[in-house]
Amino acid sequence: MQNQINLTPLTQFAQILRAAELSQSKEVKMTIQQARLLGLALVEIQDKVNRDYESMFNSLKGYVSQEEVQIEIDGGGFSDK
Repeated sequence: MQNQINLTPLTQFAQILRAAELSQSKEVKMTIQQARLLGLALVEIQDKVNRDYESMFNSLKGYVSQEEVQIEIDGGGFSDK
């Protein structure tokens, strides 16, 4: 089982952002520790998405048929009856 991603920094950022919006602040401030944890959480999320995408791609690749399919198109015509 994989380790869970710590989403607390994302929640804290959302709270900081919301407080800044409510106070109509023009900037958002956070400590370097908060920024470091937020960056780490974002990198972990991106890594998980990439791993999940690669796993899904490899799984789907196994379902693709390798046999050749031929399609013939007959332009048809008008018959005189």
